[in-house]
Amino acid sequence: MARRVVITGLGIISPIGKNPTEFFDNLMAGRCGVCRLQTDFAEKLSVRIGAPVQGYDAADYFSKIKLSGIERFGQFALIAAEQAMQDARLELTAHERPRAGVSIGSCMGGAGTLEEGYIEIFQRDNPRVKPLSVLLTMNNAAASHVSIAYQLQGPNLTYSTACSSSAIAVGEAYRQIKNGYSDIMLAGGSEAMLTHGVMKAWEALRTLALEDAHDPAASCKPFAKDRSGLVLGEGAAMLVLEEAERAVRRGAHIYAEIAGYDSSSDASHITKPDAAGQTRAILNALRDARMQPQDIHYINAHGTATPAGDIEETKAIKQAFGDHAYHVPVSSTKSMHGHLMGATGAVEFMAAVMALHHNAIPPTINLYKADPECDLDYVPNEGRRNVELNAVMSNSFAFGGSNAVLIARRFNAV
Repeated sequence: MARRVVITGLGIISPIGKNPTEFFDNLMAGRCGVCRLQTDFAEKLSVRIGAPVQGYDAADYFSKIKLSGIERFGQFALIAAEQAMQDARLELTAHERPRAGVSIGSCMGGAGTLEEGYIEIFQRDNPRVKPLSVLLTMNNAAASHVSIAYQLQGPNLTYSTACSSSAIAVGEAYRQIKNGYSDIMLAGGSEAMLTHGVMKAWEALRTLALEDAHDPAASCKPFAKDRSGLVLGEGAAMLVLEEAERAVRRGAHIYAEIAGYDSSSDASHITKPDAAGQTRAILNALRDARMQPQDIHYINAHGTATPAGDIEETKAIKQAFGDHAYHVPVSSTKSMHGHLMGATGAVEFMAAVMALHHNAIPPTINLYKADPECDLDYVPNEGRRNVELNAVMSNSFAFGGSNAVLIARRFNAV
């Protein structure tokens, strides 16, 4: 018999908050983390906006010795993991550690160190790079550091499926517990790719948003007629997942139950999204949750603000939800925190879980004139409070056609 999986701890460091409370308060207030980048390379960019973690100083969290072996994305993962573990009040015995694991998503791992190495070798003709370059850049470094920090001796998993990386990391962690392979999983994602080279590469792809002429914070406009693309962000989100009976026995605070998850591949194009593939993921997640479309009371959309992406996601929601599509609130929190790439699925699932927990729906900001082809209820500009929510969905649709959908519902111990 499949076991139930609940969420007992949350942790986040993001462009709009360095802990879950600050993050969700800013979401509900419509505060935006998108700004003009203040870096030494910003003037060399055509697109100079991003969503960095504001006021972050690694020395506030780590010793100098520790920092020599942990890249920025690993630092973010450890900060979010510590918050989640403390929030869950989780203390594991030696007997329990082999049944506790880690599952983290990241697109590029240590992008900053990789770029520094290229500069040293190819630009400065330096024959040497940092001795720990391999350990700093590898995608699984974040998961390994988290595993070591908390002596989690079960599965140590890393997923890299572009924008759906951390949604899949959370979903597969859920399956680990559901199917009896683990009892506890620390799951989420981390990304730190606001570097010169990465920004130039995204510029070349022509998917980045143009800077709003009046206000950089208004540049990301999901579902709006005048949207022009995505805004890159950075940060990490981590969730403690736990087998439900164990969580109840120890008196844990339970935010929600993960009710359903599934993934799909468009299998059609490396960059162009496809509503049919997205629809399959939505329907499969509903089937896993044993739910009907009308059971879902809020959708946190992938909503990147790209011209094609928002239309295809709207089509997918309509195809999966039928008439109910027009009755379920849908919002894109990327309008505020930007697109955290490999971390974005976990960030947005956390936003959905907190919406469920607080009976409050965050808005899609910068939405003043909707695209006629995007005609659902996108919660424009103002969040909604005191809304009865029993189940929520989070969509993550990636380059490469990798789709993932997560569903959470209120936990009932009966």
